[in-house]
Amino acid sequence: MHKLLYSLTLITFLFTNISAQNKRTRDRSFSQSLINASLTASYQNGYVFPTNDFVKGINAEKDTIDAYQTFSLKYTKQLTGKKLWQQLFNYPEYGGGIYLADFHNPEEIGLPVAFYAYFSAPFQRWDKFTVNYELSLGFALNWKSYSPANQYNIAIGAKETAYIDLGIKAEYQISDRLSADFGFSLSHFSNGRLKEPNFGLNTIAPKISLKYNLSKSQNSFIKNDIPIFKKKNEFYFTAFYGSKNILFDSLNFKISQKFEGESFNTFGLSTTYNRQISYKSKFGFGADISYDGSVNAQIAVDEGDPDIIPGPFFDNIQMSIFPSYELVVHKVSVIIQPSFYIYRKKLKNQSPVFYQRIGLKYNFYNNLYLGLNLRAYKYHISDFIEWNIGYRIN
Repeated sequence: MHKLLYSLTLITFLFTNISAQNKRTRDRSFSQSLINASLTASYQNGYVFPTNDFVKGINAEKDTIDAYQTFSLKYTKQLTGKKLWQQLFNYPEYGGGIYLADFHNPEEIGLPVAFYAYFSAPFQRWDKFTVNYELSLGFALNWKSYSPANQYNIAIGAKETAYIDLGIKAEYQISDRLSADFGFSLSHFSNGRLKEPNFGLNTIAPKISLKYNLSKSQNSFIKNDIPIFKKKNEFYFTAFYGSKNILFDSLNFKISQKFEGESFNTFGLSTTYNRQISYKSKFGFGADISYDGSVNAQIAVDEGDPDIIPGPFFDNIQMSIFPSYELVVHKVSVIIQPSFYIYRKKLKNQSPVFYQRIGLKYNFYNNLYLGLNLRAYKYHISDFIEWNIGYRIN
């Protein structure tokens, strides 16, 4: 009996000791994860640009949609220079958050909710004061989209859109835990023409924020000598695919078909020559050839259903040239390519010869990369989204 009690006591002691050690390890790990981490709450009240008839007042309320407000909460981590690119970008921060918007017309627009990734870096850093640029990219849900019951909303054609926000802010450190910032940002909501209509919503607003550091202790910045960059040349070969939605106006369509529209495939190849002149910047030029299935497509009506008749294959071929700029942030690049059609079939009411391409590229394995580009015209109207994969030759 005594041996049994002794064994049970020993087992209980060992179990309690191991559990206590595991708890201390977990507590230390959790405390370490909070170092250089923060929560930021933001508020905006701003202006909606009058870029389409819906926001200009052609809506059920018969009133302009020219104001909105937002609330945002994000979690961020401050980078300290463990890698060279972090020092090159003056010790940025990154994270993610949730964004709630109110356009003061929930019956026709809804109350959109966005989930986004966040990146911010200083233009200039002083002791307790920084001037920063910031970028947020994500997806917005909960829209009241264009439908038979919501026929005026030509701004948002789908229940989901992309969310893009670009801003500038000045941040002041009030205490070890608390910072405040003031700035402004431009926001854009669009589905990339995956579903028409898609005139989008574009906004500008001042922003006020309070940031709370989750740990009083913060890791200090690491500063190393930066090696001299050796300029280099690169060639990129990219294949891309996309889809665009077109609405056809016909009195003979079924109501469901009239508001759903038809989707057409787009695909192509591009090549780009780049000269990387610094750790951050690449300049170059390129050309692409693409196929757009919506070009010269005809439609017939069969008992209320659409019957699509594609145009001749070579009528759908388009060729473009473009200068290129690439901002390199570690394995991610931001692509800007103002582009010009040099060959395409001439049609009535087609998009302008000059269009814009902006996107992101991620180098995921050696010289292979994945990307996502938005092709647009007039700087705010989406043509289609390019999903791409490519290979780089140094």
